[in-house]
Amino acid sequence: MRRLHARYPFLGASREAVQAAEVDLADLIRERGPPVERGVERVERALLAGTVAPESRWSTRAELLSYPVARVLVSLLSTPGVVEKYAAAEATLAHRRFTEDFDADAQLRSTDRERLSLDGMLADFDLSSGVRPIGDGGFRIGVTDYLRFATGLEDDRWRLVSRELHDGTLPVSRTELYTLLREAVRRRVAEGLPLSVPEGIAEALSPEVGTLREAIADVDADLANAPDAVVPELFPPCVEALLDRREEGEELPPNARFALVAFLAGLDLDAEGLVEFYDPEDPETAESLRYQFERLSDERGPAFPIPSCATMVERGLCVNPDEICEGIAHPVAYYATRLDRADRPAVED
Repeated sequence: MRRLHARYPFLGASREAVQAAEVDLADLIRERGPPVERGVERVERALLAGTVAPESRWSTRAELLSYPVARVLVSLLSTPGVVEKYAAAEATLAHRRFTEDFDADAQLRSTDRERLSLDGMLADFDLSSGVRPIGDGGFRIGVTDYLRFATGLEDDRWRLVSRELHDGTLPVSRTELYTLLREAVRRRVAEGLPLSVPEGIAEALSPEVGTLREAIADVDADLANAPDAVVPELFPPCVEALLDRREEGEELPPNARFALVAFLAGLDLDAEGLVEFYDPEDPETAESLRYQFERLSDERGPAFPIPSCATMVERGLCVNPDEICEGIAHPVAYYATRLDRADRPAVED
């Protein structure tokens, strides 16, 4: 098992590494240990923080084997939206990692670890013959391959009519190619989920599934009556603080950015409204926000992962709590309370 396999567990070579290790999944789960612990963390962070990035250092073996464990856990949760949000979180982390690897490779930067190459990634997704560089930092991609992944992206610029079609190929920038590869990863991760899990494995993982359900349970009731009015003056203190940090020009860390995006995605905003609120300084961040927003707002189910107050406290994002905070368990509940107490004509205005 190589570190590269653990960083990109969805690759064909990574699956082969697991098979070559002859690890029995049932035995692995019964033993518990780091792969199962990391698998639980992987799913919980996907649903509540929008990322599967580890919070602590895990061995290469634990990191790689946690991926099949996580897929089983996602299958056992049987909650609307879980598969989509888990796959999006895996794709988001993969996009960050392969962007770093590809850019380091393109700039001939030396590192002390093995990197994934763009050619290797394209080959793994059967895109070697369909994507070719055109000398100015951009690429041309076959229209069939383009449509395979661009159809999952909702921004108008991905529509075929917005592209110059020539000899069956379309131009894309390097950043756009990376976005298409992110979508390719998302689809591969989601493929086959939910799995049909044998009863013995399901029973063995029941404590972990219960832990995950408890972690997202406090979201359910609050989201059932989530308000759709957008009144920034009534936002909870934690959300106001995140918006203030953005106004001061700070680039929020991933957990803080996810909390802000997830909260705003629950209101009556579209993707452009979110981007306006966040006010990113560069187009790539704006594109990333649109993607995250689309994946969060695709459906309003129990897994819609707006972090709870407990999660905000844990992440160090709970600031300036007031008397309303003492009686609620979720930022959405705080906002709903403020709206109920507010002057209705003023809110409507």
